[in-house]
Formats: sequence, structure tokens, C-alpha cells
Amino acid sequence: MLVGMRTTIRIDEELLREARQFAARTGKSLSAVIEDALREALARQHGGAAREPVRLITAGGSSPRPDVDLDDSASLLDVMDSADNSMTLD
Repeated sequence: MLVGMRTTIRIDEELLREARQFAARTGKSLSAVIEDALREALARQHGGAAREPVRLITAGGSSPRPDVDLDDSASLLDVMDSADNSMTLD
């Protein structure tokens, strides 16, 4: 179980308003937004590149196609290439 520490900090009112709006838009708590921003800032300072979260677009269904082996990148690329080649433009 992770236990957080409660503390008081001073934040510019406009920055706090934007952080609250961002938290509401993303469904995160204000604390989580501030922690994420602090982690990114510290990672940049230590030479790590902060990246935007990746959002994956998914399709319906419960599993991949039967001919798709997610552990075999070469066969996955073949399936993707064949899907790209079968598309036609009107």
C-alpha cells in the first residue's frame, strides 16, 4: 500500500485553475496531475525525455484475428501490410 504525504504548497492561481481543469478533463485527481508534472520535470532534469501519454485506438471484439500472432512481429507486419494493400481509394 502506497502512502502519500500531505503538504501545503503555494501555486499561482491561474496555474492551479488550469491544473484543475486538466484534471477534470482527464479524469484524474489534482494530486495525480501535480505528481505527474513533477515526475516529468524531474525526469527532464535527469536527462530523461518526458513523453506524452500514448492513447491507443481499439476496435470492438474480445481478441485479435485468429491469424494474428502478437508475439511474432514479422507475421504481424505481414498481416498489416496485406490489410494496407487491400484497401482501395474511391
